[in-house]
Amino acid sequence: MNAPEAEPTLIGSVQRALRLVDIVANSPRPMPVKTLSAVTGLTTGTTYNLVRTLIHEGYLTSEPDGLVLGTRFPAFQSETDARGVFLARVRAALRTVTDEVGATAYLSRYHDGEMHLVDIVDAVRNPRIELWVGLDASAHATALGKQILADLSDDERLDYLSRHRLEELTPRTISDRRTLLTQLEHSPGFAVDQEEYAIGNTCVAVPVIAPHVVASLAISLPSEHVVDRRLVMRMQQTARRLSLQLGAEVLSDSESVLDFSI
Repeated sequence: MNAPEAEPTLIGSVQRALRLVDIVANSPRPMPVKTLSAVTGLTTGTTYNLVRTLIHEGYLTSEPDGLVLGTRFPAFQSETDARGVFLARVRAALRTVTDEVGATAYLSRYHDGEMHLVDIVDAVRNPRIELWVGLDASAHATALGKQILADLSDDERLDYLSRHRLEELTPRTISDRRTLLTQLEHSPGFAVDQEEYAIGNTCVAVPVIAPHVVASLAISLPSEHVVDRRLVMRMQQTARRLSLQLGAEVLSDSESVLDFSI
């Protein structure tokens, strides 16, 4: 008779660490350590110890509002559209913009015919504007939404606008369909809303285009702030890097030819 196979030796701490990484990888938002502890049933002390090790080894990264995947996570090399990997890439790009420009940064994405706000990173000096109307009902009045609309095909753009009313959110909102279409068709490679969503605030957005990804990266500023060439180019550089990380081809050189008659 053959000798029975020996049971494999399982290392509990490794199993627990892998479980933490798996939860973060499948979360649509950054995951606080205390939430990880509650979800897994581990003590707070054990969770913090495992998380410290995972951060040190590069499998997780700590953000102010929770944990995201680190660059050592294997899917970073092959599955950049996986939920956790996409969020981590976006978070890093938004933090770069926030740190460099000193403004709150946003990223929205077009998916299944609708606009979705993916992530926000707040700046201390210029906190986020109050999002009193969701992006699904305010794309026409936001730089985030207008940039995506400009990047859609004609058919996709017309289909979207046929399904969404152009509500007048402020006296400056473009609520006339023909006027909006004309503006979108003459997009200079970035979008601006000047108090169209909220009085006192200006937002500027640039495109993030990759296979299966149509998105926009934006910042919000007090309305007296001037949207100049340097600001837009810094945002475009970050958006271009994010596009490449998500699998995009090099963006067209025409994007660097800007028209600032806004």
